[in-house]
Amino acid sequence: MELFRSHVLVCGGTGCTSSGSPKLIDRLNKQLAEHHLEKEIKVIRTGCFGLCEAGPVVIVYPEGTFYSHVKPEDIDTIVEEHLIKGRIVKDLLYHEHEERPEHVEIKSLNDMNFYKDQNRVALRNCGVIDPESIDEYLAFDGYKALEKCLLHMTPDEVIDEITKSGLRGRGGGGFPTGLKWKFSKNTAGDQKYVVCNADEGDPGAFMDRSILEGDPHSIVEAMTIAGYATGASEGYVYVRYEYPIAVKRFSLAIQEARDYGLLGKNIFGTDFSFDIFVRLGAGAFVCGEETALMTSIEGNRGEPRPRPPYPSVKGLFGKPTTENNVETFANIPIIINKGADWFRSMGTEKSTGTKVFALGGKINNTGLVEIPMGTPLRKIIYDIGGGIPNGKKFKAVQTGGPSGGCIPESMIDVSIDYDSLKAAGSMMGSGGMIVMDEDNCMVDIARFYLDFTVDESCGKCTPCRVGTRRMLEILERIVEGKGEEGDIEKLEELGEMIKRSSLCGLGQSAPNPVLSTIKHFRSEYEAHIREKTCPAHHCSKLMKYYITDKCIGCTACARKCPVNAINGKVKEHHDIDQEKCIKCGVCMETCRFNAIEKR
Repeated sequence: MELFRSHVLVCGGTGCTSSGSPKLIDRLNKQLAEHHLEKEIKVIRTGCFGLCEAGPVVIVYPEGTFYSHVKPEDIDTIVEEHLIKGRIVKDLLYHEHEERPEHVEIKSLNDMNFYKDQNRVALRNCGVIDPESIDEYLAFDGYKALEKCLLHMTPDEVIDEITKSGLRGRGGGGFPTGLKWKFSKNTAGDQKYVVCNADEGDPGAFMDRSILEGDPHSIVEAMTIAGYATGASEGYVYVRYEYPIAVKRFSLAIQEARDYGLLGKNIFGTDFSFDIFVRLGAGAFVCGEETALMTSIEGNRGEPRPRPPYPSVKGLFGKPTTENNVETFANIPIIINKGADWFRSMGTEKSTGTKVFALGGKINNTGLVEIPMGTPLRKIIYDIGGGIPNGKKFKAVQTGGPSGGCIPESMIDVSIDYDSLKAAGSMMGSGGMIVMDEDNCMVDIARFYLDFTVDESCGKCTPCRVGTRRMLEILERIVEGKGEEGDIEKLEELGEMIKRSSLCGLGQSAPNPVLSTIKHFRSEYEAHIREKTCPAHHCSKLMKYYITDKCIGCTACARKCPVNAINGKVKEHHDIDQEKCIKCGVCMETCRFNAIEKR
């Protein structure tokens, strides 16, 4: 066994990879070779650390030094100063938004504002181990839960433990996981399946992708446990093709597990056999719905099927099937290892454990956060997320993606759990959390999400196919200044009809962003319709640009205007011809004296 004096962990998640982390690893290995340090210092490509805003991230242990926004040219300094001379490179240390860089000190992850209120359960190995090494997973209690289940527990005991834990589906609906497994087990069938839903289609969501990239063996282990508990012999992971790193690492994990005898025939010397296969999706949002997903695996167009019968009775290839998403499966091994009571000690009575969110939008600390259920939204936004950039005012947050709703500033202390979010007019969803500030127009936000839903509708049922398009047409008229009295009522009527009559959960929840923004921001809709103004100064068709008294007549804006809509002589006040103005905003971007404003 090799012992190293230092370990250098480099984030290999999609975000940091796109920012150049592979170049950092190559340069690190080259520098260490040149200094003959390969046997003293080990470089490890990990999964996502979570704090994506700070990427590319490099952490050096045993000190736990967190370097952020690292560039290839910084690697030479880290090797020379830190790894050889033992001196911390302060210029590269991560600092909190309220800290001055010259005063920053080394902090452990648990002392950083972003991490200290988190509880990483589903993300426990992400950013800790090399996801392409089964040996590292084994060193962190990997496959112990599977061994415990196969050698010391009956299938009923496994299901009972999951049921007692209170774990609910993390993919959106929040159905009790143990109950779902029980239904599948109790359904007779000569062949049963386990399906992992990794078709993460919500805008801004990347929780499942990060788990597959950072801890793929936990999903292999969990699916195998589910197979044992429900009587299934085959598993399928349905993952969108836009996730190449996740597909590569999960496929490697499957092969490693087969090589170690942890997948395949007679696992752990028992009579239980199980194997897993990967199926790639084309990126259709509707395939996140479980029956549409299974239809796609079967080689057909991804369209939802009427329920009942439910998948636990008639699912993949017409056989009893257990379906959960990636995050749900990620909780299974640790529940088996630590027990249901341990899991229930986190969260609330009806929403146990933790939940992973992809925190994005108008927020300082974008990234993945995992918090105990019941955490107030305010803590996520201001303590973990670091607040709103540029001193702007928090306005709302969208949870649940296109299927969820907007939570306004007046409800910022809402508890993040299934029931509280539903009562607030939103939903947990898979875990997208998009923050909006005072510059966001809520009517346009509703239009954005509905435009996505219309584009992604499979078209099978009329309420979703036609109804959402009619709603979108109304919203487009409103943001263009062509709204009419009665449009709000039409949106509400159409929305309620679509919710009642659509075939699948995606269609039934499609109107939620519209209905929730009408509920909490009705005045913005009314301003667009009656006054032909956008209170957030966002909708271009409802805006006008004006030159204020700060103008010194430098002519910069006039020279940049693409339609020659600005008049004025040198060193004299300029004006904008509103008839010619196309509201492109170039004048405001050009002016160095803040002399142009939009109203």
